[in-house]
Amino acid sequence: MISGDFSFEFQWSSVSVVISLLALPVVLLYSYLTWQRSGFRRGVFLLEWLRIAIVVLCLLMLNQPETVREFSPTERPVVAVLVDRSDSMTTQDAGLDSGKRELVRRDEAIAEMLKPATWAQLQDESEVVIVPFGQGAGATDIFGALRGAREDNPSLRVAMLASDGDWNSGPAPVEAALRYRQSGVPILTVPVGSKSRLPDLDIVSFDVPTFGVTGKNVRLPFTIESSLPRDHAVSLKLTTSAGETLTHDIVVSAMGRTSDALVWKPEAEGDYTLTLEMPEHPDELVAGNNSREAPIAIREEKLRVLVVESLPRWEYRYLRNALSRDPGVEVSCLLFHPGLSKVGGGNRDYIPAFPQALEDLAEYDVVFLGDVGVGEKQLTEEQCELLKGLVEQQASGLVFMPGMRGNMLTLEDSPLAELLPVTFDGSQPRGWGTRTPSHFALTELGRRSLLTKLADTADANIQVWENLPGFQWHAPVIRAKAGTDTLAVHQDTSNQYGRLPLLVTRTFGRGKILFMGTDGAWRWRRGVEDLYHYRFWGQVVRWMAYQRNMAEGQAMRFYYSPEQPEVRQTISLSANVMEESGEPLASGDVSVRFVSPSGQTDTVKLLSSGSQWGAFSGSFTPSEPGKYQTVLRCKQTGAEIETTIFVGGRPREQVGKPARPEVLEELARVTGGKQIDAGDVDAAIAAIRDVPSPPPVVRRVRLWAHPLSAGGLIALLGAFWIGRKIIGMI
Repeated sequence: MISGDFSFEFQWSSVSVVISLLALPVVLLYSYLTWQRSGFRRGVFLLEWLRIAIVVLCLLMLNQPETVREFSPTERPVVAVLVDRSDSMTTQDAGLDSGKRELVRRDEAIAEMLKPATWAQLQDESEVVIVPFGQGAGATDIFGALRGAREDNPSLRVAMLASDGDWNSGPAPVEAALRYRQSGVPILTVPVGSKSRLPDLDIVSFDVPTFGVTGKNVRLPFTIESSLPRDHAVSLKLTTSAGETLTHDIVVSAMGRTSDALVWKPEAEGDYTLTLEMPEHPDELVAGNNSREAPIAIREEKLRVLVVESLPRWEYRYLRNALSRDPGVEVSCLLFHPGLSKVGGGNRDYIPAFPQALEDLAEYDVVFLGDVGVGEKQLTEEQCELLKGLVEQQASGLVFMPGMRGNMLTLEDSPLAELLPVTFDGSQPRGWGTRTPSHFALTELGRRSLLTKLADTADANIQVWENLPGFQWHAPVIRAKAGTDTLAVHQDTSNQYGRLPLLVTRTFGRGKILFMGTDGAWRWRRGVEDLYHYRFWGQVVRWMAYQRNMAEGQAMRFYYSPEQPEVRQTISLSANVMEESGEPLASGDVSVRFVSPSGQTDTVKLLSSGSQWGAFSGSFTPSEPGKYQTVLRCKQTGAEIETTIFVGGRPREQVGKPARPEVLEELARVTGGKQIDAGDVDAAIAAIRDVPSPPPVVRRVRLWAHPLSAGGLIALLGAFWIGRKIIGMI
């Protein structure tokens, strides 16, 4: 309800008053004389009074008359007390900045503001509304709390906000403050918590792969963040759900992040949960983040590998032996030997011809291309197109291993040209040979890569690469193409682009590509047998086939990227679906159902992205961390694949993070409010009483500029002109 007063005002000025005083007598005299000359006719008398009325109206408009109405609210003003109850308010650091020894939780420091008795002194003059926000929401939306208080209380006089300022949801709070400022409502803020981070050790990440293989080491990277003032030696403990225990000693750097990795060798198949724990430091005040857990599936593997070569050179022979002796690899070989009447080979590892059907080629996880190219009794353009689709649409891997015959340079004019990660020197197709052995030099990226990890520690790995037997031939490479990763270069030879790249990787479509620029890796067996040679090529095969084998069934394959997604990070979903006959499904209704850790269900429809290969793709953005149960289903074939995706990261609300009082300071400054110390209730009540009552709303109507005034004047002038016509004065 509102009450109002009405008044009528003129904007007098000296000029308008003088004009009015002079004009009115002149008009009166002129009207009298006109009436007198007409013989005092009644019609002229009425017409002259109309003239006088028009002039008087014009003189009134000249002095700018206005109507003024004042509206005053009759409701009691509302004081909204907004209290942050989010999870970050459970941090026990209130009083740290003031030097207090006994620290209390942030929510306990402002607990009095939630009690109605605290505001009893204001009940006679204002209505106090206590609004807790953020509790159980998993996020802090200060903007939403301020907007809701303003919309729910039309008579809002002042808002008091008690919070740590750590907002992580919704628009910036200052946007709400600007609207408060326009409404003339100040925001009084009560910051709570410390700007300094509590002494803490935090396992911020534990990156466990989606699956592992029995009998093969699994690398488990982790990162620890420390806010302690000194380095600290920690003995980490890894525990599996099967009861296995592994320890790892590490020195955590002070006031920073330390990254390392554990190596675990699973011995049996199954679904495991790995828990990484860190003992509590004596000075640590936040112990709830000293452990992380993640799931992993351990299974037997059987990777299909195709090796295509021209002559059976030493590199090919030892590579074939290494893959044949790997229990997790099923190898097929194809020789384009120029001295033979037909392609193929003799024993069970050989196939008689290059796979011609899509479904046959799609069985291979990795393809090795040796010293072969496009030409007679070698690859055809159609086969190159199939290999390109295998990598791009089926997420298979492709390894380029050029040789001295220089056949691979012909691929630059084939569909595989786009996949080559390097540029060749066409003037030297047979490459470069030397009498003295040359060596690899790992790049900074190569030192961190899992592909080049031939020892358990970084220092030992570098030493192994420096001591590997050298090579005496390398491919005619000029440079690596843009968008590739160079893992190793020639130790001595360089050109205008830098040292020659010899080990280069890249991603193409859904698959991975590796270029090996020498044919001397077989020499790594000297003195150590299969130690480094088998390990390197085994890592290459598994790295390339990893994503493709995340989840597969008889007629479907499902994979996603990144393989270790974080909460609120978009996941790219890919699937290959086959019909019952084994041919790729050209089109169909393919969808993925996600069930979040809290039980929420989302369904994503995958769209066809490569009908020739039965490829479908889509995307999904998880909103909470934890284990997602997923089901890939094709309506046409009725096939399903069930798998689990573990989404890393932490909830938005975290205990132990520093408070952000600068956010509350800005809200108070923008709206003309002030900051109040936490716990000082008397100061809060005094600040509320100091807020002046809102002035009455004044509504002015400018009569001199109103359309009705102009219309009325025009009507009177028209009537005056018509009257003169009627009485014969015109």
